[in-house]
Amino acid sequence: MPTIDVMTRTFKALAWGSVVGFIGLAFSFTHTARGFEEDLGLALLFNLRGVQQSPTEAVVVSIDRDSSEILKIPDNPDKWPRSVHAKLVDTLTRAGAKAITFDVHFIEPKTKGEDRLFQQAIRRAGNVVLADAMRAKDLPTSSNGNDASDTATIVKLTKPFEPFAQAATGTAPFVLPRIPFKVNQYWTFQQGAGDAPTFPIVALQLYGWEAVGDLIQLVKQVAPAYAEKLPGNVERERITRGLVGMIRDLRDLFEGDPMLAERVREALDRSDLSATDGHRYRLLKALINLYGGETSRYINFYGPPGTVTTIPYHQALKIGTKSGAGLDVKGKAVFVGLSEVLLAERKDSFYTVFSQGNGVFIGGVEIAASAFLNILDDTTIVPISMSAHIWLLLCWGILVGGLCLLLPVSMAAGVMVGLAGLYLAVAAYQFQSYQQWYPVVLPLLVELPIGFVGAVLWNYVESERERKNIRNAFGLYLPNDVVDHLAKDMANIKGTTQVVYGTCLFTDAGDYTALSEKMTPKELSDFLGRYFEALFQPVRKHGGLIVDLKGDSILAIWKESHDDPALRRRACLAALEMSESVARFNQSVAPYNLPTRIGLHAGELTIGAVGAMDHYEYRPTGDVVNTASRVEGFNKYVGTQIAVSDEVIQGLDGVLTRQLGTFRLKGKGKPLGLHELVSRSEQAEEAQRETCAIFAEGLTAFRNRCWDEARAAFQQCLDVTENDGPSQFYLTLCDQYLKTPPSEEPWDAVVTLEKK
Repeated sequence: MPTIDVMTRTFKALAWGSVVGFIGLAFSFTHTARGFEEDLGLALLFNLRGVQQSPTEAVVVSIDRDSSEILKIPDNPDKWPRSVHAKLVDTLTRAGAKAITFDVHFIEPKTKGEDRLFQQAIRRAGNVVLADAMRAKDLPTSSNGNDASDTATIVKLTKPFEPFAQAATGTAPFVLPRIPFKVNQYWTFQQGAGDAPTFPIVALQLYGWEAVGDLIQLVKQVAPAYAEKLPGNVERERITRGLVGMIRDLRDLFEGDPMLAERVREALDRSDLSATDGHRYRLLKALINLYGGETSRYINFYGPPGTVTTIPYHQALKIGTKSGAGLDVKGKAVFVGLSEVLLAERKDSFYTVFSQGNGVFIGGVEIAASAFLNILDDTTIVPISMSAHIWLLLCWGILVGGLCLLLPVSMAAGVMVGLAGLYLAVAAYQFQSYQQWYPVVLPLLVELPIGFVGAVLWNYVESERERKNIRNAFGLYLPNDVVDHLAKDMANIKGTTQVVYGTCLFTDAGDYTALSEKMTPKELSDFLGRYFEALFQPVRKHGGLIVDLKGDSILAIWKESHDDPALRRRACLAALEMSESVARFNQSVAPYNLPTRIGLHAGELTIGAVGAMDHYEYRPTGDVVNTASRVEGFNKYVGTQIAVSDEVIQGLDGVLTRQLGTFRLKGKGKPLGLHELVSRSEQAEEAQRETCAIFAEGLTAFRNRCWDEARAAFQQCLDVTENDGPSQFYLTLCDQYLKTPPSEEPWDAVVTLEKK
């Protein structure tokens, strides 16, 4: 039985855990869940990881207010003289910068001399990338134009001023998606703009130009069929096709063959390049990841604004001079754009995971530099795969939901806190060490609370159901007030004992032993079930409590904190109805018959748990109980069906009783006044009333030791009521006393019974 219970409990735990897992999984595919995970979960992982030192291959030249003041030029970057930019390009070129990218829009022509100087500087450098301006517009595609989901995005690219664009190595856009206002991702190839490469990608290709030939050779090695699509001379192809055109061609090639990147990567790993030329190996790996990777990627921010090496514009102009000592851009990719500490009001400022409430945003140029370094270092933030995502949420849901249902609430709470801490520690480690992004919000803030709260509610409902079942079960044996007490404090079962004033009712069935010999155990059990039903109904009807059941006998009580005539009256009415109910029962089971005797006595008693160690029973104790049992047995002596004591009928009305005398019952020292409970007053027959009246005369004569007079009265009772048991009892006793008068002096008219 315990094994089945454990299996059932385990099955319920697995079922609830599965529900939690599927809830978390279903919710994870909603826009709300993805937004929370990206906005809160990713930010938490970044904050747990903290600031990281950025690689040195990229440098930001910041267009800032300090530089505009020092250079005495307008604060608005769009109004800066282009000769200043020309000077910067020449300075960076002389300092050995491998790639120079401007995150500044040079769309309109300005002063011819200024424009010509900038154009010439760009051409001389041969490694400058300029930003394309891009504007997006959503146009409705539905006929009514009211459905926001039926829209098409039209993207318009605006190239830089043509002389600049022709002089530059390449031009490219870089627009960042805000979800909803925080920047977490970037595009390697701009969606909605013909998959044009963004300028961090163009800068990377320019920076790693020396490895392009090796990349093409690796592609030809693993896929000879692509040889005709690949340039034979990369320098000539760059002149004729352009850098951006070459990037598009390579992207199309890798995109058309999803397995190409993996095969090229394997070929690279089989080579000895990682041992002989680590720098070239790193460039090749970055280019493979670029062309074979996802278009949309998550930015691995290194920290707040300024974490990527940043040189103010006015200082960058001094590179190569004594005043610019210590500023190094040799062999590096330089990104020029708006970048300063307080950028909240600037148009090219963005809110990120490291932004602060005081308005410290990050410039788009630093995001571009971060994206460049992420690809170069292969440190882009990568969410776990879809299959891993599904299994993680399902297994985590099963784990937390199952444990919460199996464990006690307090223990489950502690375990959940521990599991949450462990999960967060593992997620933070994977994020810091391998840039693996594990979901945090869904497991910890959705599944775990649902699992815990749901399990608490489940256990509460089950506990209430079990408590109700136990209460119903106890209700078959115990009174409601005792059940209420036990429901509140089951451990303190001894605390249910109380001293009360009660009326005890005992019953016993004649001929039970002979009847049991005639029936099989099953037949006898069914027969007794019907018999007890006949006895129980009147007791329940009149508010009594059945506290003991042995063989064919029952013990019922009516209890109160004090003597209450109404309580004793209900007990008497129940006894009368029990007699009638048994008569009907005997008629229905003829020829079987169970004549039933009933005895009642009242007084102070103790009721509660009686027992020791591991066995207790709820029952009354005290002399009242023993006396009631003797009163029930008294019926056999005098031939009555219901006998009651003086304590029961004292002060009662509404019932017809017959005083039977004073008796010293077997085992009792004190004499007891006893009566026959005949019927309700309104139901009494004339013969019953007449018999009671004549019997009272005979009893008075008996007490006065007038044996002949008493005998005549009792004989007259028999004439009115044939076979009247009490009259026959006293006739026999009178005959005995006529022959042998009682020797007691003084005479107290107490009859002593020697048997039960």
